[in-house]
Amino acid sequence: MTADPLAPLLALPGVAEAAEQTREALGRAHRHRANLRGWPVTAAEASLRAARASSVLDGGALQLDEDSASDPVFAGALRVAQALEGGSGTLVGVWRRAPLQALAKLHSLAAADLVDDEQLGRPRVSPEISARLDLMSRLVTGGSAVPAPVLAAVAHGELLALAPFGSADGVVARAVARLVTIATGLDPHGLGVPEVHWMRRAADYRKAAQGFASGTENGLTEWLLLSCRAMQAGAREALSIADSKDQAGKSDDTEK
Repeated sequence: MTADPLAPLLALPGVAEAAEQTREALGRAHRHRANLRGWPVTAAEASLRAARASSVLDGGALQLDEDSASDPVFAGALRVAQALEGGSGTLVGVWRRAPLQALAKLHSLAAADLVDDEQLGRPRVSPEISARLDLMSRLVTGGSAVPAPVLAAVAHGELLALAPFGSADGVVARAVARLVTIATGLDPHGLGVPEVHWMRRAADYRKAAQGFASGTENGLTEWLLLSCRAMQAGAREALSIADSKDQAGKSDDTEK
């Protein structure tokens, strides 16, 4: 019997290499000079882009305008993103010591305008859902030694497969993936924006999520590789944000 239930995932074709490439890509984003001290500014922009992309995947408005605040899906995704912004929020600490409590809080933020108050933060009553949420939360908060990109992908895929709340499950799943990358130190300031990659490849994203839910070797492999590619693309998005802020700073200095 394998001591670490997730360890076999690293033997899937290309997964270990993709996880290492993801770590390197996010490391480069954090080392960008605009992020060495100015990361709060770039993290705020990353959070906004993440919220928009995540809400679109759950049926939110495609374009941001003055009416976006009235879109309940986007409003929920934005509250979630703001709660995680910069990696310094209380949710990170809650996640480390009481992940199910953090999960409930994320749903309360995401679905506040979608369901009645008594449904907020309450998973559907099901022994299977309870057991799988408990196992998933334990594995991704210290119960497994696999690399952080794999942990984030597993948490993300499991929550999409379970749809534990019956509302805002996609926004919550993507938020948990972001939370895992922050809490593990893979992306401590939440600079990456993998949500944009998933939004642009929504059909591939949904197909791969179904593959993960199937539990087949091919399905698991495709999901893990897609997740790593998205995090790498999210790191490139972070570099683009940092470059734009860097150029803006230079322009300000020139004007002075």
